[in-house]
Amino acid sequence: MKDQAEGLRKMVGKSKPTSRIIAVTSGKGGVGKTNLAVNLGLALVQMGYRVALIDVDLGLANADILLGLIPDYNLEHVFRGEKELKDILIEGPLGLKLLAGGSGVSDLANLNGWRLEVFVNSLEELNSEFDFVFLDTGAGIHRNVISFVLATSEVLVVTTPEPTSVTDAYGLIKIVYKQNPEAKIRLVVNMAKKPKEAEDVAAKLNSVLRKFVLREVEYLGYILYDAQVRAAVAKQLPVLLASPSALTSRSIKRMAHVLVGTGPDTKPVGIKGFFSRVYDLLSI
Repeated sequence: MKDQAEGLRKMVGKSKPTSRIIAVTSGKGGVGKTNLAVNLGLALVQMGYRVALIDVDLGLANADILLGLIPDYNLEHVFRGEKELKDILIEGPLGLKLLAGGSGVSDLANLNGWRLEVFVNSLEELNSEFDFVFLDTGAGIHRNVISFVLATSEVLVVTTPEPTSVTDAYGLIKIVYKQNPEAKIRLVVNMAKKPKEAEDVAAKLNSVLRKFVLREVEYLGYILYDAQVRAAVAKQLPVLLASPSALTSRSIKRMAHVLVGTGPDTKPVGIKGFFSRVYDLLSI
């Protein structure tokens, strides 16, 4: 396994990464993580950026549902050598690209020989195709979730004002900082009743992080509770398209502008570099 990981890193080292890989994650499910990933991606597309969304939530993968798409293939077909990555990318609203992970994501660590080489060659074709790649991860601190989060240099942690959600977000952030001190972690507070409530959540969380982890997270912004989000989901439409002037849509557009203006502190690893890191982490 060690030899395979070293071989992958050598192949990855030949590429010139351009994509910013951003993991969108949470300590607890049901906080609106997928909604944020989908709509933030669309907001950036509207700004003229090339964006892809990779659904790596093995338990509740539903980004395709929010986009009104039905993927015929996922990463499992790539790992079996039946398809290349470019074949399983499907185009969503406004040109946002979706790559369905499916159960194949957990098979990454088992790749070897020609299958590994085919996969890496597929990555080469995508490495300079996107400006942003969002990962919609699972919730919690399961190994499969953490591996994808730790493989990125930028992480968006989504929480709600609910105490259990904030506690789980703290636990997740603590683990990420411990295992990847260089990570750039940003916080989004969703389903807040008012801006002050969200700001208080961010302030209290950072207070605890400063005391016990000696670190802070950047407060990216808030999303107020908005009935129009539920209505958009029922129509299988992203709220940014269903209700462009909704409070949620405006908040997400603001966050997109902040993300563009605050690039990563380290050089982007690109798609190939990201998958190389995931491979290493899952192979441990």
